Amino acid sequence: MQDIIEMTGISKRFGVVQALAEVDLSFRPAEVLALVGENGAGKSTLMRILEGVFPPDTGAVVVDGTPAAFAESRDAHAAGIRVIHQEPEIVPDMTVAENIFVGDMPRQGKWFLDRGALNRRTAELLAEFGMSGDLRPTQKCDRLGPAQRQMIEIIRAVRAGGRLIAFDEPTSSLTDDEARRLFRIIRRLRSEGTAVIYISHRLNEVIDLADRISVLRDGRIVSTTPVAEETPDTIAQKMVGRELNTLFHRTPKLQGELVLEVANVSSAHVQETNLQIRAGEVVGLGGLMGAGRSELAKAIFGFDRTTAGTVRMGGKTLPPGNTAAAIQAGIGFAPEDRKHESLLLMRSILENGSMVIPDLVSTYGFFNRSRAKDVVGEAAKAMKIKAPSLDTLAGDLSGGNQQKVVLARWLARSPKLLILDEPTRGIDVGAKSEIYKLIDDLASRGIAILLISSEMPELIGLSDRALVMADGRIQAELAGDQLTEQNILKHAMPETATAA
Repeated sequence: MQDIIEMTGISKRFGVVQALAEVDLSFRPAEVLALVGENGAGKSTLMRILEGVFPPDTGAVVVDGTPAAFAESRDAHAAGIRVIHQEPEIVPDMTVAENIFVGDMPRQGKWFLDRGALNRRTAELLAEFGMSGDLRPTQKCDRLGPAQRQMIEIIRAVRAGGRLIAFDEPTSSLTDDEARRLFRIIRRLRSEGTAVIYISHRLNEVIDLADRISVLRDGRIVSTTPVAEETPDTIAQKMVGRELNTLFHRTPKLQGELVLEVANVSSAHVQETNLQIRAGEVVGLGGLMGAGRSELAKAIFGFDRTTAGTVRMGGKTLPPGNTAAAIQAGIGFAPEDRKHESLLLMRSILENGSMVIPDLVSTYGFFNRSRAKDVVGEAAKAMKIKAPSLDTLAGDLSGGNQQKVVLARWLARSPKLLILDEPTRGIDVGAKSEIYKLIDDLASRGIAILLISSEMPELIGLSDRALVMADGRIQAELAGDQLTEQNILKHAMPETATAA
């Protein structure tokens, strides 16, 4: 099959960092090429060069056998290249129809928008993609969910005649049903002759969707193989350059005193919940999206106000809806959405790390940079954060290192309980292994861990026991031989859930 677009000898350097080195990739019609690699491997840089955001230092993008010079994204779009990013580029104050047809809206005469034609064409496209029940042409985009925003980008790319469409971590914020719909669309695009690039850390998805798999490591392509020749384990080994024989690290330990006790707690999304966690114990919290896991975590931490029941730390009852009291009692919380709920991306590691320890980094009420560097620096070193300095912006870090900044912040606080909500979401397999080691190390120090995860191997591999939620309630407690994927699913399904 003839390549329609090639990237040949692509290299890119940012200061002292060699982001890409002599990368060769080819894209074929009616094929899904998966591009995988750790955070920082160069995937995003490669996509930005492909879509004309960055020029390569050396090498070229070749379209139909002819080198193309993309000065901007518009040039790449004209060549039929579209990249759908993890966070879709949607204008919130525009309608669905306006976002789909942006830059190419139907007109009456030279100056006037033909809004009737715009909305009719949009309605036809929404019906074609099975989105008529989810989106309306005249609907403003400011309150759309991730899946809806992503679908607008997909429809826009296909409508514009995209010959090559790249999907960058498209399922990271989707439900299982939304992901399945996306997979059907990708397979449809392939069947219609579109070349597809699929970037994901979820290796089972990659195996299921791709025809070929290219592995990028340290800015270089280390292999491109037919999918039939790979397994998740072989891909992971190529990504990190070493074997991952023991992904889940567990150190035998004795459980200590009772740290957290939740008694009959209810909130807007949680009903009559009871749980206990002891020092050094990792308690998993499983269930489907919408089961109430994150809401329970927020109720414990004081983000959400409880309507009944009590939360006790070390035997002392915490006032409801009071995060300051929860922090003072020794609770640390790493929310699921670290970019919006945990980190200030345009602030440094030092500033982010100091946010919950003002008493430890100030003198007479004033910020003491020297003290902050000592305290945050020690925590950052313990977390093995990879960054040029503590002044590096959080937004410039990989997903794994961003999560380590969040953990370092709480480590500096010396917590008794850490609540980790999806701690490895959007993180590559190598960084996951490091996070798993850190969780085990924290538990070995006597810190109690409440671990929320949608990845069942992660939940099973890290937890001493797991609680399964459905419909805002804990439905079962599983441990030992009972802690299996089958049992988690059995109790997580609302229609089959049984009382614990």
